[in-house]
Amino acid sequence: MSPLIVLVGPMGVGKSTVGQLLAERLGTGYRDTDDDIVAAQGRTIAEIFVEEGESAFRAIEKQAVREALAGHDGVLALGGGAVLDPDTRALLAGQRVVYLSMDVEEAVKRTGLNAARPLLAINPRKQWRELMEARRHLYEEVATVVVATDGRTPEEVTRAALDALELKEA
Repeated sequence: MSPLIVLVGPMGVGKSTVGQLLAERLGTGYRDTDDDIVAAQGRTIAEIFVEEGESAFRAIEKQAVREALAGHDGVLALGGGAVLDPDTRALLAGQRVVYLSMDVEEAVKRTGLNAARPLLAINPRKQWRELMEARRHLYEEVATVVVATDGRTPEEVTRAALDALELKEA
């Protein structure tokens, strides 16, 4: 068993919204590894970051992604930093991966770059740019297709992803 589609991309790009739309259009289930982590840990991702640090969170995330890739056959959304782990990137090889991309101005509009995002608590624009500089090549490395989300509605992004993957709606 493996997912029909895996979504990757930065925080706030719309993985959850587009993932749910893709699942509806394809007549399949939707799963988000961030939701899995929150449910299993009984606390928010921000709380895990504050209480245990990023490295502890990444270890939890790595396991959640491994379990979801092995146990879900619908649309799967990964957290923004999941691609940082080389083992996770290896597991994504051969998967149908959609990288949802956006520029910093779109990120500002969508997330407000607020402190609820633990990695963006101080100087959010600068940190977002730095995160993307560190991650963009990793998203591109694992991607089957890249779909730009800038200036597009979730429905338009969903249609673009289906078209890029040459998938038909259920």
